[in-house]
Amino acid sequence: MWRATVLTLYPDMFPGPLGHSLAGRALAEATWQLDAVNIRDFATDRHRTVDDTPAGGGPGMVLKADVLAASLDAVVDGRPCLAMTPRGTPLTQARVRTLAAGPGAIILCGRFEGFDERLFQRRAIEEVSIGDYVLSGGEMAALVVMDACVRLLPGVMGAASSGDAESHESGFLEHPHYTRPSEWEGLAIPEVLRSGDHARIATWRRTQSEADTRSRRPDLWGHHGDGRVQSPSGAQQKKNEE
Repeated sequence: MWRATVLTLYPDMFPGPLGHSLAGRALAEATWQLDAVNIRDFATDRHRTVDDTPAGGGPGMVLKADVLAASLDAVVDGRPCLAMTPRGTPLTQARVRTLAAGPGAIILCGRFEGFDERLFQRRAIEEVSIGDYVLSGGEMAALVVMDACVRLLPGVMGAASSGDAESHESGFLEHPHYTRPSEWEGLAIPEVLRSGDHARIATWRRTQSEADTRSRRPDLWGHHGDGRVQSPSGAQQKKNEE
């Protein structure tokens, strides 16, 4: 069973949206497990203090290394330990697939000005960011990580191939989608998608995928060079080159 343990000051935020839809059903069916641990339970003073003022001065408060380490040490068991922070390495679909294929993850949620840096010098923790913006805390980011992983667990999405053509699986953005009605507010579904010609449809989808990636995400497009698909997520196997 894939197990997630979240270290947080707000355990009541979990499972939150992960208690619904695909992830919620999988949780109810014990496909995965979620434990939310209150960091404050590991404070040692009568006020249950978990933070203090920044060394050197400045605004806000910093989460204390000793309390954080105690909470982490109580649950560490060989699963990867992630700390959600805007200073972390950007999360990728490739990393998500690796996490989903493993036993689970321990996720540490930041608050205030962040973590005492010494925590990362004394514990094996991977600092992870979900984007170039700042949230009120790491809880929402932890939900993102867990949702991305849980949907890839066997049986959660139904067909094993359901996610193979999605954005970032092949290194490109996914092609546009359409459904009935065939015409809406003067706009028709592209003729090729109604043709029944699977080869033409595949070519159209690939062309649209490449065009959208080139225009919307030049950073991703630049990774491809001549445009040939490289699969950073591992969802699609590389073909042997002659």
